[in-house]
Amino acid sequence: MAAERQGGGGGRGAGAEESRDGKDSKDNKDNKENERPAAPQPGGLGDSLGLESILGGLLQIVKESQQQHGLRHGDFQRYRGYCSRRLRRLRKTLNFKMGNRHKFTGKKVTEEILSDNRYLLLILMDAERAWSYAMQLKQEANTEPRKRFHLLSRLRKAVKHAEELERLCESNRVDAKTKLEAQAYMAYLTGMLRFEHQEWKAAMEAFNKCKTIYEKLANAFTEEQAVLYNQRVEEISPNIRYCAYNIGDQSAMNELMQMRLRSGGTEGLLAEKLEALITQTRAKQAATMSEVEWRGRTVPVKIDKVRIFLLGLADNEAAIAQAENEETKERLFESLLSECRDAIQAVREELKPDQKQREQSLENDSGKVSNIQYLHSYLTYIKLSTAIKRNESMAKSLQKALLQQQRSDEDGKRTPRPQDLIRLYDIILQNLVELTQLPGLEEDKNFQKEIGLKTLVYKAYRCFFIAQSYVLVKKWSEALVLYERVLKYAREVQSGAGAHRNSLKELPDVQDLITQVNAEKYSLQAAAILDANDPHESESPSQVKDGKPLSERFETFCLDPSLVSKQVNLVHFPPGFQPIPCKPLFFDLALNHVAFPPLEDKVEQKAKSGLTGYIKGIFGFKS
Repeated sequence: MAAERQGGGGGRGAGAEESRDGKDSKDNKDNKENERPAAPQPGGLGDSLGLESILGGLLQIVKESQQQHGLRHGDFQRYRGYCSRRLRRLRKTLNFKMGNRHKFTGKKVTEEILSDNRYLLLILMDAERAWSYAMQLKQEANTEPRKRFHLLSRLRKAVKHAEELERLCESNRVDAKTKLEAQAYMAYLTGMLRFEHQEWKAAMEAFNKCKTIYEKLANAFTEEQAVLYNQRVEEISPNIRYCAYNIGDQSAMNELMQMRLRSGGTEGLLAEKLEALITQTRAKQAATMSEVEWRGRTVPVKIDKVRIFLLGLADNEAAIAQAENEETKERLFESLLSECRDAIQAVREELKPDQKQREQSLENDSGKVSNIQYLHSYLTYIKLSTAIKRNESMAKSLQKALLQQQRSDEDGKRTPRPQDLIRLYDIILQNLVELTQLPGLEEDKNFQKEIGLKTLVYKAYRCFFIAQSYVLVKKWSEALVLYERVLKYAREVQSGAGAHRNSLKELPDVQDLITQVNAEKYSLQAAAILDANDPHESESPSQVKDGKPLSERFETFCLDPSLVSKQVNLVHFPPGFQPIPCKPLFFDLALNHVAFPPLEDKVEQKAKSGLTGYIKGIFGFKS
């Protein structure tokens, strides 16, 4: 109990910070709930009790409290502080105090005093406080491993409170739904404790029991009520498959990877363990990998981190290709780039002590780079190629958004612009320039030819979207010149492709771009003719760019669309300076011509001081 009181103190500290942000307006709601009189009267103890009458059920209470008090952002300390404050309010409302401020007196909720459903809520908050403290310690245990022992202690305390809640719910006074939810809650916390102890079989049994209960509850209620239960089932399903894999079910690994792919990454209890499992599996396979071949040259691979990365490269690329949405694809791209950067850093550390040997090998081999340097070039090529694919994927999604914007204009949202695509293609071209400068590939003519063709393709697309941006501001001649430049680049790609068509398959098709540019050219010429023949266009006051604010053109009527935009030009601000009369300055010119009377006779002459005066002063004689 001392440790639990310590946890409560930490909750108060977290609550102090929370109170500065507004003291949680939800706490006022909780106070009303805590002060609400109990549903059954003292003479009606035969009525069924349950947490459904408070907020709709045990699981709903837990989920709403977690989402509203910190767990939406992973702040377990804030949630623990909320649980401590709510426990204090419940004990005060139920007059269920643990002694006074000088002495602690433990009390237990028994079936005899179970006349109010808030007694069940009291035990639930105890379990939630212990659980949230355990999850907070789990985050801190990454840097302080000793806190893992405290973590297990808090989880055991949470299971103990859940057992007490389940025991009380076995009473005939509690409704059937609350009984089932208490059993599922108990099984969930037990599974988490066994999971942390790496007791896979016991953890799997507890999670399966929890899953079965929630599935039955989901089938017994309406679709709206079943959503919460189905979400909890989805949360614990990866844990069950992970336990099955550790027990010996090898097929569970593939299912875990599919779950990870569908969900866009695991969270919570399983995330770190699944990533460690994938790394461990690849490390076992890396023991058999000794070399890699790239562009006709075989290079030995002696660094374990590089072996693990190269083994997982094909799996990561396959996962990116199978990603269902752009968010998942972006996350997988970032994960692959992060692993690639780590592998490059490991190679750089090997390059530093071998600097002199590499210089000698360059002289002996007539410019041929060393194996470790060539491996570094290969990993850099993978990193830059992955970055190009990621930016190209982002460009495709932005192009789709631009097309949707043209079909239906939506106000109030930041819509994509052609300038966003120009920036992406600038980055792609910069990456291509870096590819041509990789050590060991300067003399590879086929490689340089492929990069040159890719550069022309992306230059064509960049010019196309620059032209689109000029069309938006009605600069017809500039846009037409850029469209011609796009056609020039596209024809150069078609004429120079030849034997390099296989390497250009993954790039956007330039023939589609040529077709689109020809259509845009005709549309642009028609728009330019209509714009030149429109007499009202030049005379329209809204098109005059004089910069006058509204306050200076009240006499002129015009339909100015900028008046309903976010940047309205009403007055000049800050206002300009205006001349005002200066405060007069006065000079006393007569002072220099005034003759003042002599004052020598009125000023007393100071008597000469000496030894005689000093003696007279001592004896008090006056002159």
